Order: sequence, then structure tokens, then C-alpha cells
Amino acid sequence: MTTDFPQLRSAEASDLPEVMVMNNAAIPAVTVLDRDELEWLFEASDVFLVAEDHGYVAGFVIVLGPGRDYGSDNYRWFSERYDDFLYVDRIVIGKRNRGRGIGQALYGHVLDQPEASQASVLLAEVNTRPRNDQSLKFHDEFGFVVVGEQTTEGGSKQVAMLERSLH
Repeated sequence: MTTDFPQLRSAEASDLPEVMVMNNAAIPAVTVLDRDELEWLFEASDVFLVAEDHGYVAGFVIVLGPGRDYGSDNYRWFSERYDDFLYVDRIVIGKRNRGRGIGQALYGHVLDQPEASQASVLLAEVNTRPRNDQSLKFHDEFGFVVVGEQTTEGGSKQVAMLERSLH
């Protein structure tokens, strides 16, 4: 049986160059990543999944638990308010693959991971300046609610801080 839907799997080191290109093509929806930052996330993440479609990365999600020494303003915001969480650092779907349900599949797969059964909430943030209506709608439909907001990157971005209960 063949399928046109991408295979979901754990990221491998060989995926990182393609992930970095995809991530940086999605700016300003996500922050820029260089090789060192991406390698750190690869090592530090609790969950790092890719959607592979015919040999290329169609999308990815990077998730961190608490207690990481991570310089992200958004991760710090959540760490100051939550003890028991999974934080979606970023989810990116390649332009030509949007609208295929890959984001939902990646988040669903995150929820199936053992780490999700040990955390009380899944946390994420989405830009409200510049506004990312597609991601706001996606997260709302996936059951996230706004629990705060903050301004980052020297005032150039504002983000809605989101929570989804895991129990």
C-alpha cells in the first residue's frame, strides 16, 4: 500500500541542513537558526520530529521540556510560570506542503510521545505582530488558548503565549 502522506519520524542529524533551510525560509513566523543553534536544539530537544515526503523534509516540530538552559525569551517566559510542560519551540511546514494536515499530524505525534504523558500542558507562541493568522487559527483549532502575550526582539515582534492541556 502506498500513500501520498509524509512519514513521521524522529529527526536525524542528516536532516538538519534541510531543516535549517526550511526554518529560515519561514521567517518572520519563526526566528532564524544557524547551524550551532540547530545542533543545540537537536541535542537538547525532548521531541524533534520530521515529516518526510519522497525523501525530503516536508515539515518539522521541535519540542523542549523544562529545565533547559535556553536563551529563548519565550521559553524563559513559560519556564517562569510553569514547572511541568512541553514547549513547542517551532513547527514549520514547507510552503508547498501547507494545507495537507502535516501540522496536525506532527502535533498528534507529539501528543503520542511518552514525554507528553508526563507533562501537564503543551505550550507554544504565535506572532501577533507581525500577525500570523494561519498559525493562530491552526493553534486555536488544535485546542490552544491564549494565556498571555509578550513583546520580543527589541519590540519588533509581539507573540501570543498559548497553552493546551494534556490531561
